[in-house]
Amino acid sequence: MTKAPTILQVIPWLDSGGVERGTVDIAAAITRAGGTALVAAEPGRLVGELEAVGGKLLPLKGRSKNPLAILLSNARTIERMIREQGVDLVHARSRAPAWSAMIAAHRAGVPFVTTYHGAYSQKGRLKAFYNSVMAKGDIVIANSHYTARLVRERNPDAENRIVTIHRGVDMEQFDINTVAPERVEALRQQWGVDDRPVLILPSRLTRWKGQSFIIPVMGALKKAIGPAFQLLLIGDEQGRESYVAELDRLIAEHDVADCVSRVGHCKDMPAAYALATMVIVPSQDAETFGRSAAESLAMGKPTLVGDLGAQPEVVAAPPDVPEGQWIAKVIRHNDAEGWQQAIADTLAMSEEQKKAVAPFARGLIEACFSLRSMGQQTLAVYDQLLGCDLSGH
Repeated sequence: MTKAPTILQVIPWLDSGGVERGTVDIAAAITRAGGTALVAAEPGRLVGELEAVGGKLLPLKGRSKNPLAILLSNARTIERMIREQGVDLVHARSRAPAWSAMIAAHRAGVPFVTTYHGAYSQKGRLKAFYNSVMAKGDIVIANSHYTARLVRERNPDAENRIVTIHRGVDMEQFDINTVAPERVEALRQQWGVDDRPVLILPSRLTRWKGQSFIIPVMGALKKAIGPAFQLLLIGDEQGRESYVAELDRLIAEHDVADCVSRVGHCKDMPAAYALATMVIVPSQDAETFGRSAAESLAMGKPTLVGDLGAQPEVVAAPPDVPEGQWIAKVIRHNDAEGWQQAIADTLAMSEEQKKAVAPFARGLIEACFSLRSMGQQTLAVYDQLLGCDLSGH
């Protein structure tokens, strides 16, 4: 094609989270390459960032407790967007709007791409059918090798259409050397952090992310070594009031109010990582990538993850790190004693050891999981379907 393409990404809500962040990141890559980046979604907190990178939001009713009721309506809306905006390709990143986007793309005669972000529960035939839309793209992007295997198992017919593109970390933003001390101090004051080592668990508050699992571990750790640490649960409640109440009960029951705090959403995650002594990601269900772990290693921070999903492939030690010196560790996800021991061992690591290995950690993320790599590979997918050269810019 001769003109720079117009790409429409479709998600439910442009607010917060990995899918939403990835949408903005790809919009930035599209506009840097000279294309036009559109996003169909309900407006949220990331609209300003989308506009700052040159993208444009097209309002769409993306969230509904009855997605079937708006599926055809949204299909008509997206088809109108395609025709009015001269869209050349539609890229869907979430199941409910993906059905609408697929119908619209087929009606308008433009390529349809999906990114398979989640493990998605497959309980029952109806749920499996609902999920199957994410494997119906002309090209299906899997965000990890784990996800690619999952898609193949569930959708054998998609085998030749699957491409693995790992999620990307912004290496400029997540750089320990560019985080001003004032930013770190601002968070320290906001969260009431003292001089004890700081553990952070950066995930939205939902059971499978492991907050309710790790609080009793903190209670056992406190009994073993005293209150010589502080854990910050960083993340949105997203309306899960009963789960938040459960977390507060667990904090009280395990006598860790002086060690564990809920601090809510954080707008400056690089500063949060800079503040941290270590990062823990005790997910109790499979992560299809592991963004927090990748960001943590980019910042050179010791990182502990569970053994489910893609997180082990994100934190695997590079070959040039001496055995036993790597700052990331994989723990069996539901092994409370294992988590307690791993945290205690990491707290005991010397600063010299951490500093020696930190450059290797950053090099790993730069080579395998950078934003630049993700953007170039995604643009190459668009090029393949459109016959353009976005990835060459």
